[in-house]
Amino acid sequence: MKYEWFIGLRYLKAKRKQTFISIITVISIVGVMVGVMTLIVVLAVMSGFEKTLKEKILGTQAHLVLLKASQEGMDDYEEVAKKVQEVKGVVSAAPFIFNQVMLSSESNVSGVVIKGIDPDRVGKVTELAHNMKAGRLQDLKQEGDSSGIILGVELAKHLGISLNDAIQVISPLGTMTPMGMMPKMKRFRVAGIFYSGMYEYDNTMAYVSLESAQKFFGMGARVTGIEIKTNDIYRVKEIGKELRQKMGFPFWTKDWMEMNRNLFSALKLEKIAMFIILILIVLVAAFNIISTLIMVVMEKHKDIAILKSMGAPSKGILKIFVIEGGVIGVVGTVLGTLLGLGAAFNLEKITEFVETLFGFKILASDVYYIDKLPSQVNPFDITLIVLTAILISLLATLYPAWRASKLDPAEALRYE
Repeated sequence: MKYEWFIGLRYLKAKRKQTFISIITVISIVGVMVGVMTLIVVLAVMSGFEKTLKEKILGTQAHLVLLKASQEGMDDYEEVAKKVQEVKGVVSAAPFIFNQVMLSSESNVSGVVIKGIDPDRVGKVTELAHNMKAGRLQDLKQEGDSSGIILGVELAKHLGISLNDAIQVISPLGTMTPMGMMPKMKRFRVAGIFYSGMYEYDNTMAYVSLESAQKFFGMGARVTGIEIKTNDIYRVKEIGKELRQKMGFPFWTKDWMEMNRNLFSALKLEKIAMFIILILIVLVAAFNIISTLIMVVMEKHKDIAILKSMGAPSKGILKIFVIEGGVIGVVGTVLGTLLGLGAAFNLEKITEFVETLFGFKILASDVYYIDKLPSQVNPFDITLIVLTAILISLLATLYPAWRASKLDPAEALRYE
């Protein structure tokens, strides 16, 4: 072992008269540990929120939609769907109709977005079938005076209705009569209730069969567009570009990232801001390392002078204190990483323990729409945190180590 490592590691241990320095060293290690642990847990929770949000959105929305720049809608949609499925990366496709209506029950009214779907194919592009809490998608096929309709759980609560109840659907795009424009109305039967986990969808979305929507809106054999599921949600832009090139004008595409751009941009910005803010905790620990090394340099000035008198170069003295500070940073980072990963992987159990201990619910499902803190450990985030913490710790050692290397042995030993 080189003398720099031997002396640097030895200085971490305090003698009886230097217990205070040893305590500060421990505090410095704990400071780095707490900072790293906090960073890992917070970023894991934010990554978990982002993942959960994506799952909920993509459970209701398709990865990609193909539309036609025409107010009349899309003709020959079956042929279009076949061409779409020929594009590399497309898993499945299904037609849909999209429009705004008003729902009226005996107790309330609500403006919603109504979507006409094919019950046999919609399960191949969204997770609507898995989100059903009551009823079945196949019940939409029942035609007649009271066609089936599926509502979100919050919308059903707002309207005060349940399964098999009747509801009135009113479209502002009605028919012209001698009395003026009259809204179109039709009675529907609640065939199912779904729960997506997103309040906006559960409170503003309703589904009917494709045939019912075509008849109600007078679209004939036309549809609004084609919903598409891809094999990679992060390649939707490339797949959309290929679709536009294949289909040509007036077809255009819109992917799930574009439809939720503001939401995910805000999440990304918040994650970056939290990373920067929490790095300040590590910086505070770095100042502890600086103060510890400065005190060690002041305490060991005689040792430094003797080493220099024996021929130790300034570079060697600098290495001694860089090693000492580096060990503090590395040990704190390793301990913080282990504790942070342990907390991130067991966040649900920790949350349950805290709720039981203090007798309150951290995340009430009726307020936050999730009943537990989501957590996802991202290897890139962990690597970035570890490298940042070690780098800050090493930078904190440079000034005290430089001061030690510039110590004049004659001046230090003059009064000894």
